[in-house]
Amino acid sequence: MKNISKKKNYCVRIVLALIGTVVLGIGVYAGIVYLKHSTWTTPEELLAEYMSYIPKAEYEKMYEMLNIEASGNISQVDFVKRNSAIYEGIEMWNMTVDIIMYDEKENSVTYHTSFDTAAGNISFENEAVFTEGKKGYELLWEDSLIFPDLYSTDKVRVSTIEAKRGRILDRNGRVLAGQGVASSVGIVPGKFVENENVNGQNVNDQAANDQNVYHQLAELLEISPEVIKEKLSANWVKEDSFVPIKTIPKVKELDLMSVSPDEKVLEEKGRQDMLLEIPGIMITDIEVREYPFGEAAAHLTGYVQGVTAEDLEEHAGEGYTANSVIGRSGMEGLFEKELKGQNGCKIYIIDGDGNEKTVLANQPESNGQDVQLTIDVNLQTAIYEQFQEDKSCTVAMHPFTGEVLALVSTPSFDSNDFIRGLSDEQWAALNESEDKPMYNRFRQVWCPGSVFKPITAAIGLESGAINPAEDYGNVGLSWQKDTSWGSYYVTTLHAYEPVILENALIYSDNIYFAKAALKIGAEELENSLTRLGFREELPFEIKMSQSQYSNTENIETEIQLADSGYGQGQILVNPLHMASIYSAFCNDGNIIKPYLVYRQDRGSEYWIPNAFGAGTAGQVLEGTKKVVNDPNGTGYAAHREDVIMAGKTGTAEIKASKEDTSGTELGWFAVFTPEKTVERPILMISMVEDVKDRGGSGYVVEKDSLVLEKWFYNN
Repeated sequence: MKNISKKKNYCVRIVLALIGTVVLGIGVYAGIVYLKHSTWTTPEELLAEYMSYIPKAEYEKMYEMLNIEASGNISQVDFVKRNSAIYEGIEMWNMTVDIIMYDEKENSVTYHTSFDTAAGNISFENEAVFTEGKKGYELLWEDSLIFPDLYSTDKVRVSTIEAKRGRILDRNGRVLAGQGVASSVGIVPGKFVENENVNGQNVNDQAANDQNVYHQLAELLEISPEVIKEKLSANWVKEDSFVPIKTIPKVKELDLMSVSPDEKVLEEKGRQDMLLEIPGIMITDIEVREYPFGEAAAHLTGYVQGVTAEDLEEHAGEGYTANSVIGRSGMEGLFEKELKGQNGCKIYIIDGDGNEKTVLANQPESNGQDVQLTIDVNLQTAIYEQFQEDKSCTVAMHPFTGEVLALVSTPSFDSNDFIRGLSDEQWAALNESEDKPMYNRFRQVWCPGSVFKPITAAIGLESGAINPAEDYGNVGLSWQKDTSWGSYYVTTLHAYEPVILENALIYSDNIYFAKAALKIGAEELENSLTRLGFREELPFEIKMSQSQYSNTENIETEIQLADSGYGQGQILVNPLHMASIYSAFCNDGNIIKPYLVYRQDRGSEYWIPNAFGAGTAGQVLEGTKKVVNDPNGTGYAAHREDVIMAGKTGTAEIKASKEDTSGTELGWFAVFTPEKTVERPILMISMVEDVKDRGGSGYVVEKDSLVLEKWFYNN
């Protein structure tokens, strides 16, 4: 019995030992698993890391986080292609991810994501599932991780509806820039050069024939053969594709049917007939931005061009696409935000049969706003027609409201050419021409010459330095203060008596105003011009160059001061600034604020109230009236019997030095209606370069007189 008892005890000890071993083994294993899991990155952290790669387009790093087998053995190439096509196609940006919960049992992370796209914001709740791999948790990827409702057979589509660009209108609603129609010349590759007989030329060698046609087409379109070949070699081109090559003007039937068709219209019709003789050439209508007044308003309207890669980067998130246009200059650039509108965009999922399944985001299009200007296009055109052959600029405004009626710079360019596409030769011609047609002259500053004299007169009267009745005495046609001036003399063109302010304005006497400037003094002249807006930005929609009274901080010498009195020296003035100052002479000394955007309320706003006293403004006004209405006045050629006009002529010498006798001259004329009762008020200032030996300021007066005739009677 004792032996049996000992045997039983032995068996019990073995069982207990075995149980202990098993328990110990389970504990050790659990500890190992615990230690392994505790060193792994958690699924929540992994999901955050995965999502952080999406905005950076680091799709390869995303792929490295997958359990490939559990993810359907998708290849890296297919994974990258699928994700990049969707995220970049919808223009995803500004992504945020919030973890909602983690299910430890299922190894799933519920999260909420939100991001902006071309069609607006997309946000949704989703679930990501992880599985255990050799080195840690790995993501189980499927298409629904991109969008919950997306399956592998589905596709994500983006459709865009182009917003219509707003129009630029004149004060009467006439279109300065708007939607128009042009002709697109294109090639259907399968039909191109099928016939070896090209315009009567028998060419047996096909390669030579190709070369002949390419050159013929290139010559007609004013582009290089290489441009044509490059467009035909694009990846998307098929035998039956229409490949646009160049946009050209639309020839309208009504223009051809007129009694005397325009020479340019007939030329264009002939060119298009020759194009259509080439096999494979098609001409079709397309919608384009159009500038009906072309050269007459080009510097004002500016132009648009297709966006570049740099534009897309600079304006990311602003709704531009590869097919968008953007304003490059003038009103098109200044009011780009208002004019461009917002394209409509829809992002949606389609199933394998091509049916729309889910709309993810939808932003309706919002057409651009029209911008109406104070410009009168009839006046704008009349000015251009008079000065188109000159290097000139003209500004015109309503003297009592500040509405700017015209802004013209010549020579000009045609904004439509930028829509149709400029050849390298055309672009070079525009930029290398000595006449500088791209140069916007009305934005610059110029030496004003004698049109500055009324300003000197007003400053002298205000400061008390000038007594309008004081006779300065007839000193002949040349004068210097004393021998300290050496060989330098101030010269004038007319001798007259008495030498008083009014006569000095009528005869445009340089000597009188040189003496007046010396009486005023440099400090007073500088301070007064500063109060009149010199060295200050003009409060106007278009940025104008700032007027100046010296190249340095001060008027440095006595001779410079004397020359400044009659608008020479280092005086430079912007024409619109000059027009604004002139407005004070018919507004009791208040300088009107110019503006360009039309408004129904046409009430005046003063830029510089009380720039001069009413008495001063009135005295200067009377002198400027006589400049135009007195037979001895330098502006008498603009005299009218029906409307009282006032004004001032000016000829500015542009010389390399005081001794220079070969310098050129700028011709000026400022003319305005001083009475508020006039039916069509106007204040116009024109400047023409190179008027020497062409009549000086008289050349400008003559042309402005013709413009005024149209303004008052043929508008």
